[in-house]
Amino acid sequence: MTDQHGMPDMPMHMRRCGVDPVPELHACRARAELSTVDTEFGQPAFLVTRYEDVRAVLGDSTRFSNAADFSRRRGAEPASPEQLARARAGNILVQDPPEHTRLRRLLAREFTQARMRDLRPRIEIIVDARLDALAAAGRPADLVTEFAMPIPLLVICELFAVPEADRAEFQARSGRLFDVSLETGSRLAAARENREYMASLAAAALAAPGEDILGRLVRDHPDELTRDELTGIATLVLVAGHETTASMLALGTQALLWHPDQLALVRDDPAAVRPAVEELLRWLSVVHSATLRLTTAEIRLQNTTVPKGSLVLCSLPAANRDPAYTPDPDRLDIRRGRATHVAFGHGLHHCLGAPLARTQLETALPRLFRRFPGLAPVAAEPEYSPYAVVYGARKLPVTW
Repeated sequence: MTDQHGMPDMPMHMRRCGVDPVPELHACRARAELSTVDTEFGQPAFLVTRYEDVRAVLGDSTRFSNAADFSRRRGAEPASPEQLARARAGNILVQDPPEHTRLRRLLAREFTQARMRDLRPRIEIIVDARLDALAAAGRPADLVTEFAMPIPLLVICELFAVPEADRAEFQARSGRLFDVSLETGSRLAAARENREYMASLAAAALAAPGEDILGRLVRDHPDELTRDELTGIATLVLVAGHETTASMLALGTQALLWHPDQLALVRDDPAAVRPAVEELLRWLSVVHSATLRLTTAEIRLQNTTVPKGSLVLCSLPAANRDPAYTPDPDRLDIRRGRATHVAFGHGLHHCLGAPLARTQLETALPRLFRRFPGLAPVAAEPEYSPYAVVYGARKLPVTW
């Protein structure tokens, strides 16, 4: 469906008013029964919006399965069983235990706090280089293209030892992958191209394992991961880790510019940085929803009977702005101290890369404000990117 301008008619759970969820989403949370939303798979989904209900769904992998068959996407050719198996290999977002448990165990050591401490110096170098590039771009400069987008991309390139010559196309392909204003065929083509590239990285790691994530996985677990699984792991880290962190860097900067007293704390008080990042994650909730779940039994939820075999979609922004979760939820307050948000999901599928995202945000934001103490937006609002799986800013012109 399209609107009067020929653009896709966005489902309710993806609509925003600036950085806020639309009032209709808040109204859904207040209703006694669940609403439904259309999905691109041709089947409606029950929309879960209350914080307590979202945690209940995401925390119950037995009754709410991640292993639904999503090969019936609108406008796409049906996938064969072999194609579907290859697409799912290594992707823990679409796996249930015990396969999910096996893969997560192998990956967990790559995203520990100890690994992040080892990686932080390299992230600091990347951030400082981008701050130099921002200064060199001159005023005004676009914070998205000069700072927010390159940092997580370069960190992921470091994680997988992506050659310098491939990095520009790597970023362009990622942008096409996430842009839901594109036709399904274009997005699927970008996904195929991306997977082919990740398959080449997996093949290189199998042939000569280096010091990147894929190389360590091959050395540490030589008989436990196939090439398709290594490809799926690399694809997942890109999909889950690039656009999300970039969006948080851009919109997190804008949010703090709107609240200069809180920005000053992030800039000047190291102890304020971590709680500030948690509050920004809650308040912005750039990921619209958790992965679709499929009910394995009839469920009673919020005065609604959800039949077995139904799709369930959890709205993360609505849950994180639930007044039953935290008082005055529409106000940004970095002193709030609520790290129990669901911006990274919850339960078995809580984002494995959350420590990596937090490390980048905790490193980049205070460095940005110290390097440019007079940083200011050129416009009252950034140019948002509404037609994206991850909500963010397409442009954020700044001066200093």
